[in-house]
Amino acid sequence: MVSCSSGNSTDILSFKTGSFKTYLGERKDSSSFYRTEKFQIESYRNQVDTFDIHWKSNFEYELRKVNPTSKLDSIPFVVKITAIKENYYKFKGAYLGSNFKQEGTTYKLSE
Repeated sequence: MVSCSSGNSTDILSFKTGSFKTYLGERKDSSSFYRTEKFQIESYRNQVDTFDIHWKSNFEYELRKVNPTSKLDSIPFVVKITAIKENYYKFKGAYLGSNFKQEGTTYKLSE
């Protein structure tokens, strides 16, 4: 596993688009999504949502729900990639300005 502080940006570029599956923390909770350069379409608990994605750096991005239905939905979710391996990355995420934190692992399924 490569630390994100190593400056290895080549590997991370493969995670910017494609099909993925994310597992949250120690829970068996998961979501699936497809990511393009501009959008992420995610399925979680039989609900599909579309997010704008803005890459702040190779190791940090922000998700904003395209059609928010609540105040929480309108708050950006910031994801920091903490480590990468060939087909997955580990991350920490939080709503902007919130103490709520999530950790998980995202696996790339296909291009």
